[in-house]
Amino acid sequence: MRIIPAIDIIDGKCVRLTKGDYSTKKIYNENPIEVAKQFEGAGIEYLHLVDLDGAKAKHIVNYRVLEQITSKTSLKVDFGGGLKSNEDLHIAFNSGAKQVTGGSIAVTNTELFESWIVNYGSSRIILGADCNNYKVAVNGWQKSSQLEVLPFIKDYQKKGIRYVICTDIAKDGMLQGPSYDLYNDIIQNCSSSNGQSVKLIASGGVTSLDDLNRLERLGCEAVIIGKAIYEGHIQLRDLEKQY
Repeated sequence: MRIIPAIDIIDGKCVRLTKGDYSTKKIYNENPIEVAKQFEGAGIEYLHLVDLDGAKAKHIVNYRVLEQITSKTSLKVDFGGGLKSNEDLHIAFNSGAKQVTGGSIAVTNTELFESWIVNYGSSRIILGADCNNYKVAVNGWQKSSQLEVLPFIKDYQKKGIRYVICTDIAKDGMLQGPSYDLYNDIIQNCSSSNGQSVKLIASGGVTSLDDLNRLERLGCEAVIIGKAIYEGHIQLRDLEKQY
C-alpha cells in the first residue's frame, strides 16, 4: 500500500483544516518546500498537494508551489483543488504534477471531466469522490450534492476511471480513525466489467499505524495522511520502517 502525505496550501503556506472548514485553518509551516523535502528525506515517494485557495476560487491558484516542489524534489505529486478547465489542467501538468484529481468538476461538468480521462488516460486522472453521509461533496466541501457516492464511482468506472480518492468529510482532521465501512463498501461494490476493484486511495481520519494496517487489509491501494503526521501521532521514521 502506498503512503501519501498531504500538503494543503492556503496563501502559499502549509495548513490543515478540520472537516474542510476554512475557519479552522492551522498553519504548520510557511514553507511547503521544506515540508516536502522532509517527506522525501524519510523515503516517501508520493505527495498529495491540495490548492485550497484554488478550490475556493474555482481555478488553479498555487501552481508555483507545485512547480517548486516538483523541481526541487523527486516526489510524485498528485494535485487537486480548483481544476475546472482545460487551462487549469495544462498548468498543473506543466508545473510537474504526475496525476490530477477532479472532484467538483466530475459532478458539475461531466463532459469535460470525461474528456480528460480520454485525452490524458486513466493513470493520470484521479476521481475525487469526497462525501458526507455517502453524498458527494463539491466546491471545496462547501456544498453537498444529491449524488450517492457508490453509484457515482461505479458510473465513472464505466468511463475508464481507475484511481479514486475518497475522504469521509466527517472524519477529516478529527484524528478519530478512518471510515472503514465506507471504504469496504467501495472496494466490495465498485468493480469494473472485468472484475477489477477501483484503486482506492483512502483519506481522512488516519491517526495511527494500526489504522494504516487495517486499511491495507481492507484492500486500499494507497492512503493519504495529513494531520496525524503534523501533530506527531505518526512519525515519519515509523513510516520509513514499515512502508
